[in-house]
Amino acid sequence: MNFIKTALPDVIIIEPQFHCDERGYFVETFRKDKLEEFLGYKINFCQDNESKSSRGVLRGLHYQAPFNAQTKLVRVIQGSVLDVAVDIRKGSPTFCQHIAVKLTCENKRQLLVPRGFAHGFVVLENDTIFAYKVDNYYSPQNDRGIAFDDKILDIDWKIPYTELNLSIKDKIQPKLNEINDLFEFGINYYE
Repeated sequence: MNFIKTALPDVIIIEPQFHCDERGYFVETFRKDKLEEFLGYKINFCQDNESKSSRGVLRGLHYQAPFNAQTKLVRVIQGSVLDVAVDIRKGSPTFCQHIAVKLTCENKRQLLVPRGFAHGFVVLENDTIFAYKVDNYYSPQNDRGIAFDDKILDIDWKIPYTELNLSIKDKIQPKLNEINDLFEFGINYYE
């Protein structure tokens, strides 16, 4: 596995090695030992999630309140997405900055989105299957979000707004400057 630091140093692109022949392919999609060695800390994924969506579906930007936060390891099984992580740690040198990475079933790339970051993705082709691991159980009362079109974030979703398909919940998320329970940079949310 190849681990690549991004412009947001705590967000990591993972490129697994895959082997192809006339029968198909084989790929290791997760190695806890190698990931922990690269990160320098333990990670304990406890829940797997999967969604199937059509082109133009935008899910996000989501996070859980700080002391119920989740690290996510995301990937695409079928199709493609533009995956986005936003630093929402007040005091961080990269606060309000984001990265966008194209994840496809062909490139097999994954993105590790740690606690302290909001996450979202837009689907680039029909019948896309998106899967991810989290290291903390989903907590409905701690479910939070940020407006996908917040001008402060200036995210280019690569699909015209008129073609986006959002849930009612994601259409009414607050702007970043309206949120009171953001993360504080330097606090260990893994304890």
